[in-house]
Amino acid sequence: MTVPPSDSITVVISELVEPTRIHEYEAWTQGFNQAAQQFDGFLGVEIIRPRDHDFPEYVIIIRFDSYIHLREWLTSPTYHQWRSRSPEFVAARSQQELSSSLELWFTLPSSSASKHSQPAYYKQVILGVIAVYPLILLSNLVFSPLVGDWPLWAALLLTVPVISALLTYPVMPWLTKLFSPWLYPSLSGRDRSSIR
Repeated sequence: MTVPPSDSITVVISELVEPTRIHEYEAWTQGFNQAAQQFDGFLGVEIIRPRDHDFPEYVIIIRFDSYIHLREWLTSPTYHQWRSRSPEFVAARSQQELSSSLELWFTLPSSSASKHSQPAYYKQVILGVIAVYPLILLSNLVFSPLVGDWPLWAALLLTVPVISALLTYPVMPWLTKLFSPWLYPSLSGRDRSSIR
């Protein structure tokens, strides 16, 4: 597996799709992603499809090797041409840029940061999936009865901040500490215990 450079950037896009337009959205997404692949620095795209068709929230994860290449894609006429069609299918959308993959959640304590690098990229992805997947399932289970009749944009406005808050604390700090021997194998037991 090739590990992207440390200055790579990940864009996470969450989109609530109109339930009657899912097939059209899937076709649009395929074209949108193929267009992104033609740009310098493109590293890959992942699509997390909804399990609940009454609440069709798609999560798209796009990676570029640098902020400059991402910016070239986001400011290109090709990008704007594809994005201009999305209101036909998308009821609500949020986007977050994460430099160096998931560095917010994998930052070592200041006493160790200067001596040790971030965990390997594939380890960050695996731990991210371990954290995000159950939270999405739990949020669908908990909030579906509450937001069943809400407009899609309002339901997303409730669930996305809750998931983000839980990821930031306590889920990712707890998982980072739990998996620290695997994430940071070069740290001594004493240094590892200081990871929060």
